[in-house]
Amino acid sequence: MATTPTRPTSRYLGAATALALCLGLAACGGADDEQTRAASAVPIAEQPNGAPADPDTWPLTGLEVARGSSSQKHPVLVLKMDNTPASAPQVGLGSADLVVEELVEGGMTRLAAFYYSKVPQDAGPVRSMRASDIGIVAPVGGDMVTSGAAGVTISRVQRAGIDFFAEGAPGFYREGARSAPYNLFVDLAEVGHEASHAKAARPADYLPWGKPADLPAGQPAGSLAATFSGGHTTSWTHEGTGYRNVGSFAAEGDEFVPETVLVLRVPVGDAGYRDPAGNPVPETQFTGKGEAMVFHDGRLVRGTWSKKGLEAPLDLSTQAGPLTVPAGKVWIELVPQDGGEVTFQP
Repeated sequence: MATTPTRPTSRYLGAATALALCLGLAACGGADDEQTRAASAVPIAEQPNGAPADPDTWPLTGLEVARGSSSQKHPVLVLKMDNTPASAPQVGLGSADLVVEELVEGGMTRLAAFYYSKVPQDAGPVRSMRASDIGIVAPVGGDMVTSGAAGVTISRVQRAGIDFFAEGAPGFYREGARSAPYNLFVDLAEVGHEASHAKAARPADYLPWGKPADLPAGQPAGSLAATFSGGHTTSWTHEGTGYRNVGSFAAEGDEFVPETVLVLRVPVGDAGYRDPAGNPVPETQFTGKGEAMVFHDGRLVRGTWSKKGLEAPLDLSTQAGPLTVPAGKVWIELVPQDGGEVTFQP
């Protein structure tokens, strides 16, 4: 394997730039002969904890780490995954540590799936990134895994200092049984090895982690529905110790089952260009502050979120003081303040 450069963006920029001409929302056509490979999570070797100050918890879940090491040799990998019926079945989603759902053009949503504690050998369908992703990815210094992006988005992502792997990089392949642009998949373990370096530091915690006992009592909320501008709705119901995505496109047995669904009401602006179909591209503005809703164990706790800048961590609070999220898997819904809606039932 060739030596991995410090900045994957430089290594694979040529392929990503060429793809930008055809990747507003659509991906370049053409499928290779590689057939579907079963998704399985494969842990990447952990780096011995060289910094005593590192907590013995994973940064994306807050869960305790076996053998006391919370640092991997690879950065956080953030894969942009399609979230429409055409994506079914989504592969590798169940192996993610954390998932963020964001609005894209045409009233649809796309997923930013975060991988760190383990990565799947196969994941997808992989789609293009947006400028909205900068504020989502930057707090943990993650590398993005994407089909590409519009040229203006690539420029903004580069200026933000975010590295990315695009189609043409090692590990990407077209699945012959699917149609473009929903047939781009990736061996994420191979990308992780490409991005690895021996002195990788543990990322900062993505959320203010705590224990279930730390949560205020809140109110009963056994189910919820997050509606994005344009009409897409993601619905959840509390079952056992987690939440089930009622309309999930994930493959059976590969669903992401979070212990907590965190809804953040966010402002959404215009990214300044249109997709190939002529739809204006929205841009989630993940800075400032707004309403927060923490759904955990069948209950809702209301609060406020704040984020001082694109690279800044996310803070949560109530009138009584800081608000923490119980350690575990979390799905974050970035629901627009205007045009979006959140409903729930006891």
